[in-house]
Amino acid sequence: MAHTISPEQALIYVMVTMSGVSGNIQTSELQEIGHIVRHLPAFREFDQTRLTTVAQECGEILQENEGLEAVLGLVSEALGPKLRETAYALAVEVAAADLVVGRTELRFLAILRDRLGLDKLVTAALERSAIARYQSIG
Repeated sequence: MAHTISPEQALIYVMVTMSGVSGNIQTSELQEIGHIVRHLPAFREFDQTRLTTVAQECGEILQENEGLEAVLGLVSEALGPKLRETAYALAVEVAAADLVVGRTELRFLAILRDRLGLDKLVTAALERSAIARYQSIG
């Protein structure tokens, strides 16, 4: 297991963890992760061919005892204050991708918010923004 990860890897770890917290990774969530990595400026320098490898690394860590704590520690270490809000926003995007946000996903968001030291008003705004983007007509 790596002791440090890049900021891009950290963002991917957050998205993969969000996708897996319910125990059932949805295709829509995986597609959203791929879309995010292809299009967001935060991933401009990231070798997109490594996405699957990085996601698998995260999954392997999560399978270990205290895996969630290990992932959160790596993420916290890799991300500066500016990218911590980005990480939370990306977790919300992945959670919203299948249009159903369950209890375990909400719990993970709360853990992530606390671990990254994010303001509750900021995270509420990020959540509300995702809700607005995923509204349907009718």
